[in-house]
Amino acid sequence: MKNFTDRVAAITGAGSGMGRSLAIQLASEGCHLALADRNATSLAETEQLARAAARQTVGAPLRITTRVLDVSDRTAMFDWAADTAAQHERVNLVFNNAGVALSSTIEGMDYADLEWIVGINFWGVVHGTKAFLPYIKASGAGHIVNTSSVFGLFAQPGMSGYNATKFAVRGFTEALRQELDLMKCGVSATCVHPGGIRTAIAQSSRIAPNMVGFMLENEQQGKDDFEKFFITTADEAARVILDGVRKNKRRVLIGRDARAADWLARTLPAAYQALVVMQTRRMKRIGEKRARRAAQGQQGKRA
Repeated sequence: MKNFTDRVAAITGAGSGMGRSLAIQLASEGCHLALADRNATSLAETEQLARAAARQTVGAPLRITTRVLDVSDRTAMFDWAADTAAQHERVNLVFNNAGVALSSTIEGMDYADLEWIVGINFWGVVHGTKAFLPYIKASGAGHIVNTSSVFGLFAQPGMSGYNATKFAVRGFTEALRQELDLMKCGVSATCVHPGGIRTAIAQSSRIAPNMVGFMLENEQQGKDDFEKFFITTADEAARVILDGVRKNKRRVLIGRDARAADWLARTLPAAYQALVVMQTRRMKRIGEKRARRAAQGQQGKRA
């Protein structure tokens, strides 16, 4: 798929971040959109931005539909796919982009939190793929884009649930691509591995109480520190993704951090884990010193 003009793309997680940027950039190229997100207000904002982008570049109105849904709900996802195909008369692309984050030790992880992240990050991708694949095949030319992560390339302590889902998306999508290659049905698939992207995922993430003291000073500090590693804008990420679709890439790495992680995992597939532990210990010591200085400062103020 070399261009997106007059195509139809479905995007999950379209209310913000990479999903919103994908919607706006696709609209600016004349692509009709079916947008989904759990947040109705954010979703409506994305729709307005996409329509504005289309007016500025295309000059003609696009067909844009929206749906508030939970991607972990299989029935809702299949209903959305069927309605999208009926309203737009075809579907060419699906971007299974919706995702959440969870920080917890394995020992202290609550099963409800694990089921929550698996339902969205993994089952959401599975539902989106299986629901839309028949319609994309029927279009004669299409692409499935599934979002994994830099944490689908290497693991990190305290991120086991997130790692599990993103490694699963990677394996699922790589197998899907091979099956589509064998089918020669005009449909392809790409697995996306973003590094730190400037989105709201850190601030909206769940951090279990067991992480405080083990790796983090406090919940908010953990979110803020995580956010410091977000070096790539959502707009740049969307550009890289769409370029990857045009070039029919099997894997898309976004950001120098993702490229570095990929190199590290391939070069030191076992030894990298010890390096991660060393760096985590170092960061924990820095955090402890910062906490002590803050406590001393508070004591000085009271005095």
